[in-house]
Amino acid sequence: MSIRERLSGNEAVAYAMRQIDPDVMGAFPITPSTEIPQIYSRYIADGLVGTEFIAVESEHSALSTCIGAEAAGARAVTATSSAGLAFMWELLHVASSSRLPITLACVCRALTGPININNDHSDSMNARDAGWIQIYAENNQEAYDNYLQAMPIAERSEVRLPIMVCQDGFITSHSVENIELLEDETVKAFVGSYEPENYLLKHDNPLAVGPYGVSSYYMEAKMAQAQAMVCAKQAILETGQRFGDLSGRYYGLFEAYRMEDAETAIVLIGSSAGTARVCVDRLRAQGRKAGMVKVRVYRPFPGEELADALKGVKAVAVMDKCESFSTHGGPLGAEVRSALYDASVHPLLINYVYGLGGRDFAVTDCETVFNALDEAVAADSAKPVYRHLGQRGGDLSGL
Repeated sequence: MSIRERLSGNEAVAYAMRQIDPDVMGAFPITPSTEIPQIYSRYIADGLVGTEFIAVESEHSALSTCIGAEAAGARAVTATSSAGLAFMWELLHVASSSRLPITLACVCRALTGPININNDHSDSMNARDAGWIQIYAENNQEAYDNYLQAMPIAERSEVRLPIMVCQDGFITSHSVENIELLEDETVKAFVGSYEPENYLLKHDNPLAVGPYGVSSYYMEAKMAQAQAMVCAKQAILETGQRFGDLSGRYYGLFEAYRMEDAETAIVLIGSSAGTARVCVDRLRAQGRKAGMVKVRVYRPFPGEELADALKGVKAVAVMDKCESFSTHGGPLGAEVRSALYDASVHPLLINYVYGLGGRDFAVTDCETVFNALDEAVAADSAKPVYRHLGQRGGDLSGL
């Protein structure tokens, strides 16, 4: 039986945490994720959970706390944004290489500089190669649902990787929406208890965590991480199916919306999918065969699956809320282009960088993208393949 409620995205994540009742939370405030540990600390103060809340002096220390706790056999969580995630940079790699399934709620926000506290994906995307599973939410319901699925994915024996549960700062984190919650007992049964195979406090099997990786073993350790990320894909699919059987809300690696006969399509991540969905419906009403693919799982990247979803389109726009300064587009664009090349599926492709620092993405902006795709089909050319959307002044040209 579901519980109907109205919650912000941050409240939804904190509520999910309360239902799971992790062992340790290491926390340091940073906008717009501050509300998550703030709300959760109230649950602790009210005696609703048994979590050990450790208020530290920095985000670096917050993740260090989680690493120590998880290595000792405890279930550990944290939350951060933007420069906080950047300050965790060293520890992100320590956590993943040590195979510690920490759960981090990342409320995505632009990276300084210039100083900006609004949404884009530059923080999480800059951590894309740190060895963490990354799952993104479109809305508050998905933020809650994704968090409940995070630990069953990350803690599987064949995975054992840290996981980043991402949502868009302010757009979902501070906006209140209707949401369906599961009952506490249902959540506890679904998530289960954390039962690590090896941990520091296991008396009959002493071990080291995070040892020096000499040349003779370092590459093998990295290969083991890579294989764990491969295994994570199946874990995500199976957990999404199990969660759907429980809640009626099924999750995969991405959502393909009206893609069955689409001739042009847009690929994006996060809350912009709601805007794109409205635009696609409007264009369909005009007789235009438009479609959308919303990427939910960025790590592991669903390259083969996305290529299959896009194999019938004539032109595709890949939307990046992150500038990678590669002179060829953003990280999602590079991943999708590579996936299509490897699959010998070659629609015309335009990579847009958009929404930086909280710049609005309206239905009319999305329609502009689809108009550009139609022009590319008519001209049989996607050039320039690297464009910016919604900014004042000119655009990069001739690329």
